[in-house]
Amino acid sequence: MNPGQFLMQRSALAGVQAVAAHSRHRFARHTHEQYGIGVMRLGAQVSHSGRGQVEAGPGHVITVNPGEVHDGAPLGDGLRAWQMLYLDPQVVAEAAAGLPAALRGYEFEHPAQDRPELARDVLALYAQATAGAAPLACDVLLLRILARAGAAPARVRDRPRGAPDAIRHARSLIDDDPAAALSLADLAAASGLSRYQVLRAFSQATGLTPHAYQMQRRLLLARSLIRQGTALAEAAAAGGFADQSHMTRLFVRAYGVSPARYARAAG
Repeated sequence: MNPGQFLMQRSALAGVQAVAAHSRHRFARHTHEQYGIGVMRLGAQVSHSGRGQVEAGPGHVITVNPGEVHDGAPLGDGLRAWQMLYLDPQVVAEAAAGLPAALRGYEFEHPAQDRPELARDVLALYAQATAGAAPLACDVLLLRILARAGAAPARVRDRPRGAPDAIRHARSLIDDDPAAALSLADLAAASGLSRYQVLRAFSQATGLTPHAYQMQRRLLLARSLIRQGTALAEAAAAGGFADQSHMTRLFVRAYGVSPARYARAAG
C-alpha cells in the first residue's frame, strides 16, 4: 500500500467495515457511531481519547467507543500504518450479550495497549472478514476479542456517564436536526443557561464546542447518506453544509479520505 492510501475493503460480516491505512494524515477531533478496534502495523501515533492522551506503536491494539472524541497524529518520521475494524453497535450488542462487560453497556477499556494475543485475534478477524471466511470462525474470534477488550462492570469508569440534564437538551437540539441553523442563544434557551454557561458546560461534557459538535453530527449524517447511495451534492445539502466542497474539506480532515472515495468503497 502506498503512503497516503486508505483502503476500505469489503467485509463479509454484516455491520462491520474494514479499513487499512498507510498515512501521515493528522486527523482532526471527531467521533464515530461505531466501535473501532484495530492494530498499528507500522510507525506510531499520539491521540486524544476518552481516557486522555495516549500513544500507540507497532503491534499495539487501538480502540474507540461510539461517540468518543478522538484524533490522531503521527510520531517519529510521520509514516504509520494500521488495520481497523468498525463494528455497528448492534453487532457488538448481539455478540457481547452475556459477557460481564456488557451488563452495564459494553465499552472498550483501553484506547491503546500492547497485548500481542489480542492483536493476533484482531488481525485474524480482519483477514477472515475480508476474505469471506465461514461465519462461525468469525463469530468465535469476535466474541473472544470482545471478552478480552471490554471493561468489567466493577471497572466501568467513574467519569460522567453523560452530560448534565441542561446540556442534554442542547445536544438533543443538535442531534435531532444537525442541519438546522442554530445559534448559541438557541442552545442556551433550550438548556436554561446563559450563552457563556452553555458554551463552557457543553465543551466540558462533550470535549467539543457546540459548533464543532454540530459539524461532527453533520459529517456523521452525510456519511450515513453516502453509504446509502445518496449523491454527494445531495448529502452535503441534507447535512447542512454550505456546499459540497465544504463537506469535502471537513470530511477529509476527520476521516482522511474524500467523500467520493468513501462512496466508491461503500458502493
